[in-house]
This record gives sequence, C-alpha cells and structure tokens, in this order.
Amino acid sequence: MNYKGKKAAFYTLGCKLNFSETSAIAAEFEAIGFNRVDFNEKADVYVINTCSVTNQGDKASRNIIRQAVRKNPDALVIAIGCYSQLNPEELRQIEGVDIILGTREKFQITDFLGDLHKRQYPEVKTTRLADIKTYHTASSWGDRTRCFLKIQDGCDYFCSYCAIPYARGRSRNDTIGNTVLEACKAVEKGYKEIVLTGVNIGDFGKSTNETFIDLLKALEQVDGLHRLRLGSIEPNLLKNEIIQLVAESPVVMPHFHIPLQSGSDQVLSLMKRKYSVRLFEQRINRIRELMPHAFIGVDVIAGTNGETEEYFRESYEFLQRMDVSRLHAFTYSERSGTQALKIPGKVNLPERKHRTQMYINLSEEKLKAFYEKHLKTEQLVLFESRKNNDTMSGFTENYIKVESPYRKELINEMKKGRLLSILPTGNVAIDID
Repeated sequence: MNYKGKKAAFYTLGCKLNFSETSAIAAEFEAIGFNRVDFNEKADVYVINTCSVTNQGDKASRNIIRQAVRKNPDALVIAIGCYSQLNPEELRQIEGVDIILGTREKFQITDFLGDLHKRQYPEVKTTRLADIKTYHTASSWGDRTRCFLKIQDGCDYFCSYCAIPYARGRSRNDTIGNTVLEACKAVEKGYKEIVLTGVNIGDFGKSTNETFIDLLKALEQVDGLHRLRLGSIEPNLLKNEIIQLVAESPVVMPHFHIPLQSGSDQVLSLMKRKYSVRLFEQRINRIRELMPHAFIGVDVIAGTNGETEEYFRESYEFLQRMDVSRLHAFTYSERSGTQALKIPGKVNLPERKHRTQMYINLSEEKLKAFYEKHLKTEQLVLFESRKNNDTMSGFTENYIKVESPYRKELINEMKKGRLLSILPTGNVAIDID
C-alpha cells in the first residue's frame, strides 16, 4: 500500500517503557510513508498505547480511545499495549475502535493497516502468554532531549498485586552487543543522556546468559555518551557492586529509582516481594555512604489487601526515617487474575486514598528537604527542549529539576550553574555561568 502523505497520531499512557515502544512503532509508520502528527490533530490513523497497571490506567486508556474516535470518526483507531493484551474484550465494546493488538502483535502493527478502512467489527489479535517469547528493541527518537532505551521486557516475579507479567510475558532481553549498538545510534542522533528502561531492568541477561552490571560497564564505554541513568531496579537486584559502580562512574548518574512498595515485612510477604525491609534499608545506607548527594526515588503502594492500619503505620514510619528523596505513591487497584484478590482484609477506597495522600505529603517534605540541601551548590545541568511559557527546564546529574528563562541555544546543552532557590513551581532556579 502507498501511505505517502497519510497522517498518523500516537498517544502513550503509562510507563517509560511504553514511551520507548511508541517511538519505535511511530518510526515504522514514518518508514512506510506516514507523516507523524500531534495527537490533537486530525489524522488518518490513531494509535493508542494503553496502560493497565491500575484501574485508572484502564479508564484513561478508554477515554483516550474515545477522544480519537471523536477527532475523526473516519480514522482507523488502533489500541495496543498492556490493556489490549489483558482485556481486549473490554476494548472491543468501545464504539469506533477498529484494531486491538496484543503484546506480540503491536510490533507487527503495519501489517494490519490494509487500506485504512474502518472495520465493521473490531479486529482483535493477541497471543497467549506462554507464546510471548520474542524480544523487540525500542528507543525514543526525537520525542525528548533524553533517549529512553528499552533493555528488557517481561517479568518472572508475579507479585500478588501486579498484572504486568500476564500482559508482557516472561523476562527477556537482547544481547549486550546489540544493546550497545542501540546506545551508539542514540549518541549519533545527538542524545547526550540515555535512560535505561524495562519492566525489570535488573533482570537483564537472564535470556542471554549475561549480567546487568556487565551491560553497564559496556555502556560506560560508548564514545560520546555523557550520561547514563538507571530506570526502576528491584532492591534485591540492586547489588552492592552496582552501587559501587555508580559511585565510581563518570557516566552513570547518581540517581536510583527503587520499588519498595511497602515498609512492612508482613505486607511485602503478602505481595510476594523478593526482599525484606532490612535489605532495602541496607541498600539505602550503602548508597548514602558512597553518594550522600544521590537522588533516591521510591515506589510505594497504599491500601493493598491485608494492609492493616498497624502495617501501614509501620510502613509510613519506616519511610519517614529513611533518607530517600521522593516517594512515588500509588493507590492499590484490584487487577483481575492476580493473587492479591484472594487475600483477606480489603481496605476501603477512601482509606486507601487517605493513606496515599499521607505518602504524597511525606514525599513533598522529603523532596523539598533534598532540594534545600543542594541550594547554593554548583551543578551541571542538561537542558530539555520543552518550553513552558517563557521558561525551560533541565536536570542535574542527581536529578534535581531546574528552571531557567527560555533560551533556544541551551536545548540539549550541558551547562554549569548555581542553584539559587525553590520556585513556586517546585523546581529550582539556577544561575547559569
């Protein structure tokens, strides 16, 4: 088919992994003649990369699909991603959706386009979980200043609250050699910073008999790469040797994103997590011993089944005394097919939201304290292209978000400056040398 001049629009919900995969899929569309346009524009094809990590993710995915149908009722509307794999029948009920593709099929999306005609009935193509074995490389090209590089997919952990292993399949990855080649492509395109992303990046190497730390050592050697930033990594996989490497590396940034989920061992056991509160604390202490300035973000879930008031209080007080920089707080959401549904002791929704808000308030206190600790210091900032009114933002090596008057020549440039004060936006004002 000749798609030259046709317009395709894309919308991504959820994680950075989804973001990188959308970029790779959009590149396939451009390769066969499509022009990529903003999602708010009228397009011939709309692709929505869905999220199903929570009920809110499901709801947001459905709303965005309906928005696409309203923008152009004659357009081909395609839903891909985790929600499409887990609950295609729910998406089939949305009037105007044409194609629903699962985890494996989304990377064959252009094969389903045909002549772009609207389907009388939604076309659903998914693969059963046991047969999802292939790995597809993905990177974000041209969407942001930083490149999000997918290094791993799937998960073998099957935590009791999580549906993602049922959506993405078993843990798998490409080789170190091929991953390094992707990083080299990013550098050639002008990216100075690469963010490693995946479902469980610390599990890298399982399908190729390699290791995550060897991948980091190889990526450190990529000529022209100024910054390498780790995505979310499980506490049990964040080995001391990895922490040591980050502390000594001029390339790997002092920034950690660690999914704790609960500061109560009893709740961690119910969640079927693979570590204890004590191990998590040891990891934090080791980071602080070697890198007092490091940014440490922590995921935490409020109100899971079995989380009593006592267990929540234990978790809250644990995080209160931990020297972490920020909490990413999530309200527990029931996921069909997960083991958590069998756990007694359901927490009512208002209480879940109350506990989540307590975590959010604590996070704001910790982030402010972390920022204040670094005021009046000199920091190296990589500025991003996004413009907000007359300002632009960027990140220091240890992930402090700074704000400066917009100057086009600063985009994708690394500049040293002095951190001045915390602005009403929550970002930090910087005086650039």
